[in-house]
Amino acid sequence: MLRRSTSKRTATAQRNTLRIIGGQWRGRKLSFPDVPGLRPTADRVRETLFNWLQGWVLDENCLDLFAGSGACGLEALSRGARSAVFVDASRDASASIQAHLSLLGAEGGSVVTMSAGQWLLGASAVTGEANKFGLVFLDPPFADDALTGIVQQLETSGILKPRAQIYLESGQNLAELPLPANWFMRKNLRAGAVYYGLYERRA
Repeated sequence: MLRRSTSKRTATAQRNTLRIIGGQWRGRKLSFPDVPGLRPTADRVRETLFNWLQGWVLDENCLDLFAGSGACGLEALSRGARSAVFVDASRDASASIQAHLSLLGAEGGSVVTMSAGQWLLGASAVTGEANKFGLVFLDPPFADDALTGIVQQLETSGILKPRAQIYLESGQNLAELPLPANWFMRKNLRAGAVYYGLYERRA
């Protein structure tokens, strides 16, 4: 019985660990709590995404909506992003991200405990021209089917730079989603049941 319990704890710990792939914190492993729907972007998918982005990350303002483990925003900060705002409705997830920022001594990271939709409603009032976002990560829990509404709300929020890069991750084929007409697909791949792609806003 004890051995089974220990094995279960070990499996959970391994499942709830993410690794930063590149930049100043390359190779650092961070743990995150059990939160329903929390599903960090897989290492190989994240590596592909940041290969796509290349120079788009350096000195950029990033927004990690549905932040969860914070994997994408932390990766961006590690690779030289100017700032990253992490938004998640879960207090446990938000507290974990804040702890990671403190542990890493990360500058430019801020955490908001709020639903993505609620945060976007008031974001334009606090986001000045110099702080608009050029890189956004959108990876909501697949079961919530939240992408359709959020992408439209994000587009009309007034917080995006004209050529913002937007990463989408979904359990649904991205080609089937009604995205804003001025978002153009740069890259689009599938890894098992996960569809992911990088889009460029042109406004």
